[in-house]
Amino acid sequence: VLIISLNNLNLILSNKISKNFSTKLINWYSVNKRSLPWRNTRDPYKIWLSEIILQQTQIKQGLPYYNKFIELYPNVKSLSESSEKEVLKNWEGLGYYSRARNLHKTSKLVVDNFKSKFPKTYSELIKLPGIGDYSASAISSFSNDEINPVVDGNVYRFISRLYGISTVINTSSSLKEFKNLLNKLICLNNPSDFNQAIMEFGALVCKPKTPNCNVCIYNKVCFSLKNNSVFNFPVKKKSSKSKSRFLNYFIIIDKKNRIMVEERTKKDIWRNLYQFPLIESDVNLNKHLLNECLNLSKIPISKINDLELVETVNHKLSHQNLKINFWFNNVNKLNDNSVSISELSNLPFPKPLGSFIKTLNKFLK
Repeated sequence: VLIISLNNLNLILSNKISKNFSTKLINWYSVNKRSLPWRNTRDPYKIWLSEIILQQTQIKQGLPYYNKFIELYPNVKSLSESSEKEVLKNWEGLGYYSRARNLHKTSKLVVDNFKSKFPKTYSELIKLPGIGDYSASAISSFSNDEINPVVDGNVYRFISRLYGISTVINTSSSLKEFKNLLNKLICLNNPSDFNQAIMEFGALVCKPKTPNCNVCIYNKVCFSLKNNSVFNFPVKKKSSKSKSRFLNYFIIIDKKNRIMVEERTKKDIWRNLYQFPLIESDVNLNKHLLNECLNLSKIPISKINDLELVETVNHKLSHQNLKINFWFNNVNKLNDNSVSISELSNLPFPKPLGSFIKTLNKFLK
């Protein structure tokens, strides 16, 4: 099977695919697009919020968060006036928390440097924290009709299948190559709808595992369909092996129902979120090994024999598999780094810890 590369761009653009490509795509979009709130606005602030929330997140999961953030922070100034802790709390459960930290940081920069008017040009947007080429292209296109083609996972998949492009997509060189092609295809008169349409087509028709090739408006010219190689595209570099981490959290509660908590401050997962005292290890710890680790720590448990393993959960992150043990321990009195159990709901916790907190009552005496 011959796989056409983008080095032969002049050959690709001479075939039937490129002819009326954008017209067909936008016509399809006008009939089939989903009704989503961020598609009914030109406000770059609202579009930015949606783009950041939907990074690495499906629409059905991100939509409630978008609605919540718009209600809590209707403009960039109100977002900038909130605390990072508050933003992280409202982001709780969505994951990839660096997005929330950058969201808060960017809001303050916009208020200070742009007089609370959210920028809408690619050149200004690309300089803001958490905004890369895709987000800058999307926001500038949707809010300002700038001619900047978007390249996300849906676009990579759709275009690589359509043209039979063998370029490995998760490399630094692939973005430039795909954008060069898309710059030839984009509708100059309606770049906003073109960009919305090409992502929507990838999401609804040219899907990863169940593509709807029978109804695809390009099925007569699709390279991968003609060559029975739909699932060979896009070509990806093999991801690195997932790392295993073992997290032992200590639920230490005193007689006044105060509980120990601490903030994660290191550059690692869940930065600036809260947790219970933690001992992390490369292997799963039994009580004997745990006791040795506790002797080296400052965690104030009563006695090792009083420790009770009350729950173990597995939690997957990108390239990380977490095995989380929750150890329960009662003590007489806590002082530093403790809060009332009722205050836990005000603090941002990672999802697996938040889920555990919801069941905490059954362990209380």
